Amino acid sequence: MIRVLVVDDSAVMRAFLGRVVASQPDMELLGASPDPLLAIDRIRRTPPDVITLDVEMPRMNGLDFLRNLMMVRPLPVIMISSLTREGAETTMKALELGAVDFIPKPASYDQLEQNAQEIADKIRAAAGARVSRRRPVLAQPALKSRPAPLLHAAPPAAQHRVIAIGASTGGVEALRDVLTHLPSAMPPIVIAQHMPPGFTETFAKRLDTLCRIHVKQAGDGEPVHGGVAYIAPGGRHLVVVRRGSGYSLRVTDDPPVNRHRPSVDTLFRSIAKAAGPQALGVMLTGMGGDGAEAMLEMRRAGAYNIAQDEASCVVFGMPRQAIAAGGVNEIASLPDIAGRLEALAAG
Repeated sequence: MIRVLVVDDSAVMRAFLGRVVASQPDMELLGASPDPLLAIDRIRRTPPDVITLDVEMPRMNGLDFLRNLMMVRPLPVIMISSLTREGAETTMKALELGAVDFIPKPASYDQLEQNAQEIADKIRAAAGARVSRRRPVLAQPALKSRPAPLLHAAPPAAQHRVIAIGASTGGVEALRDVLTHLPSAMPPIVIAQHMPPGFTETFAKRLDTLCRIHVKQAGDGEPVHGGVAYIAPGGRHLVVVRRGSGYSLRVTDDPPVNRHRPSVDTLFRSIAKAAGPQALGVMLTGMGGDGAEAMLEMRRAGAYNIAQDEASCVVFGMPRQAIAAGGVNEIASLPDIAGRLEALAAG
């Protein structure tokens, strides 16, 4: 049984989350606390498997609670707060501090009910997640000492290359780890990270302050350039199409694929068609199997694909499914993926 502790100052949210947990045959509600200090006592007496955590609460801010928890006793935490919708910066900070995932608190009770299955799925994924002590990431604007490089800055062997990356649970930090270690002279990079609307622009801007490549939210119809990473807008699909000797982007509101929008399957399938043997694919941490079949299509089209290994994943679901489907050429630890991409793009 997955033991869940709810920490939220809203009685409505405590009641709703308690019902979600109680309705699942594989979950048990350990308690619902309106106060982080009371939650600390519960954690000491009976450690939960997963904590759902609000941000703004009495006596102790949720981020302060999370920071202290991850320093002393790391546990899987899912952020559920009204602030995560209005202030995506708060959500990014929580993920940097060690939260496994987040769910924006809906504006109405009807939306709460609609999100019940998603919350249950995220609790299950978090229960199997690897968590560890970590230091918060500080912005490094000094890396941006010159304008972002364009396509001609890439080495000759990379002129027609394109890199496609898929990620879900744990992917925000995994993407940071990969992108911050890449040099500026890289082929264009397109990314599908499972994320709801309102968060990807902030996510891209935060990465842009840390990386030597330029990172931005993808725009419909824009051409892609080397030295730039394009992140699919939250709640929308990203598709790559051939444009002369290069590529351009399409952003669509087509129906969800594998229950996701953006979907890794949608992005990877377009890459298989548009780039074929010029493509490099990467499957990072995440729950479920989104992207597995399309990664196999990429490999059959001549792409070279890498999956993150189990030991370095927060959740091994998506890489595991891609490996099982036969779409992966190579399995690599997260710290090694940037170096492999640099070498493959150059040669």
